[in-house]
Amino acid sequence: MKKWLWIFFLLPLSACNSSASDGRWYTTAQLETGKVLFARHCAACHGEQAQGLAKNWRKKDADGFYPPPPLNGTAHAWHHPLPTLQHVIQQGGVAQGGRMPRFSGKLSEQEQLAVIAWFQHYWLDDVYRQWMQRQTVNAQGGTP
Repeated sequence: MKKWLWIFFLLPLSACNSSASDGRWYTTAQLETGKVLFARHCAACHGEQAQGLAKNWRKKDADGFYPPPPLNGTAHAWHHPLPTLQHVIQQGGVAQGGRMPRFSGKLSEQEQLAVIAWFQHYWLDDVYRQWMQRQTVNAQGGTP
């Protein structure tokens, strides 16, 4: 079994245990923590509401780097499974052509999940539903 499949066992539990009211995987406590952590570590580059700050995040800047994308469901973050989102937080965005620093050793795994919860709470229900469908396909061994 793949290392990241644990999340699919926890999703139903977290939805029943102090969950956000919309039935998403994260809890209200994770949102509260994520709000603080996102403001401290992410908002300067990704925007206070994860909306992104660059006019064109798809195009490299004058220095040859991709600007930080929006994380509010309007860019590509929703295409990625939870383990990939967490991996980018841990390892940074240099491998993807960006400048995002590594947060491994700065944020615990639980704090990383809280940050993801915070930006996912901006996702429209339809975007979140599509993301969850992709999670299910990945868990079953397919590729979306």
